[in-house]
Amino acid sequence: MEYSKAPTKFTAGLLAEFGPKRVVDTPIAEEGFVGLAIGSAMLGLRPVVEIMTINFSLLAMDQLVNHAAKIHYMFGGQAKVPLVLRTPGGGGQQLAATHSQNLEVMYAHVPGLKVVAPATPADARGLLRSAIRDDDPVIFVENLGLYNTKGEVPDDHGETTIPIGVADIKREGKDLSLISYSLKTVTAMQVAEKLAQEGISIEVVDLRSLRPLDRPTILESVRKTGRAVIIEDDWRSYGIGAEVAATIQEEAFDYLDAPVRRVASVEVPLPYSKVLERAAMPDEQRVLDAIYKALEGTRRA
Repeated sequence: MEYSKAPTKFTAGLLAEFGPKRVVDTPIAEEGFVGLAIGSAMLGLRPVVEIMTINFSLLAMDQLVNHAAKIHYMFGGQAKVPLVLRTPGGGGQQLAATHSQNLEVMYAHVPGLKVVAPATPADARGLLRSAIRDDDPVIFVENLGLYNTKGEVPDDHGETTIPIGVADIKREGKDLSLISYSLKTVTAMQVAEKLAQEGISIEVVDLRSLRPLDRPTILESVRKTGRAVIIEDDWRSYGIGAEVAATIQEEAFDYLDAPVRRVASVEVPLPYSKVLERAAMPDEQRVLDAIYKALEGTRRA
């Protein structure tokens, strides 16, 4: 069952194929249709809610944080909420300040919710299957900047899944761990390819899941390379990168050859002006600058 109100055309044709009992085109009333989906999930369905952008999910914050995330706990395990909320976010599309935010950290902060943010078509399909089959509520965050991405996906008739809570080493390396998720994983791969031409070996760690966070994979990579740079589209303060940096400091401090560095968006509401929007968002050059600073001195053999 899918409750949706979005013009992105991902659900185009579903109503004709599956009918109005399984596909519901709702009014623009996020608190209402998310609440409807929570009740449906408690009664045994597995609803997939599509909200036009993550910015509008704020209107359903009470339903998501006070109900979906807590019902299983507060009912002593007697009720489950197998709900998926699909929603795009991110900047770079000139949609201005209230339509360009990266709010995934707000949901990743909440026990009881799971949050995933894939970077590739294969990861998106595998994680979505896992999310739909999961008995907990899952926030499935899609970056608008990835919607034209093309890539190989397994031809397996719907059987391949990707476990929630497992990061992926997108590229092996030995000089520095470049940790990212969603759209910034694409940037990380581009930077790693460019630096390879300079003889610098970058390991790209794609988080994929923000809650639960795959701390063992992060730590294993940093212990191998001795350096870490984290790149993210959200604001730097209290962001995903802050949590990753704290994890590295607490569990891999003795392995570090340089301070952990973070690259994130400038802490302003994202401008509508294309020039100002680009200036506010993290780009390749800022990532390169952070990597060069982290690599000052001798690299590991």
